[in-house]
Parts: sequence; structure tokens; C-alpha cells
Amino acid sequence: MARGFDKSSKLGSLVKAQPERIPALEAIKLFHTAIWLFFAGCIVAIPFAGARRKFRFAVVLTGLVLIECAVLAMNRRRCPLTDLAGRYTEDRTDNCDIYLPLWLARHNKTIFGTLFAVGELFVVARWLISLR
Repeated sequence: MARGFDKSSKLGSLVKAQPERIPALEAIKLFHTAIWLFFAGCIVAIPFAGARRKFRFAVVLTGLVLIECAVLAMNRRRCPLTDLAGRYTEDRTDNCDIYLPLWLARHNKTIFGTLFAVGELFVVARWLISLR
């Protein structure tokens, strides 16, 4: 077999050798999981910031989450790392690109979108009360 050439492929396309694919996919999954933890943490921290009347901090957290939402919106509701991971695996399950349980990866946007919206409503309510 020639370097990087998979003769079993119908199209005879160039593919990365398996030993090169696994570390790259693991690195993508680790990076994606770290980013997910960061933004999940931001979403969870928003109502706590509101409860402590740290409204500027809540606004910064909200801005960070909205930037992530814009990235997802510009990529057809998909994380760009999902597409990158797809280059290194044929697996297309919802958690093929991240170290999350399948159920959480599948319902991630619904769960954290709801938490984000409820947290934002709580912060706005706390802010309005603080104006009195």
C-alpha cells in the first residue's frame, strides 16, 4: 500500500492512515469538550451572577454565550468542530465529536438553550427589582 493511499476505497481517494486519525480525533474531542464545559459553565453562572447582583458579569457571560450562538447560527446550527471531527471518523452519532453521553449530546441545545433563557429572565427580573 502506498503512503496515505487506501486501495480498498471505491474512489481510490487519499486518506490518513489510521494511527494518524485517532490522535487527531481525540484532540478534537478533548478541545470540543473543553469549549462545551466553558460555555455550559457560563450558562450555569448567569443566574448566580444575577442572584449576587453582579449584573456586569452576567452581561459579559451573556455576550460570550451569544457569540457562541452566532457561530452556531452561521454554521447551520452545528459546531464547526463537528465538521472537523467528521474528517477523522465515519461515526455520525451525536457524540462522535465530543466526550458527552449520547443523550446529552443529542439534547444539548434544547437543555442549555432553556437554561440560558430562564437564566436571562431571572437576571432581568433581579435587575428590575434592584432598580427600585
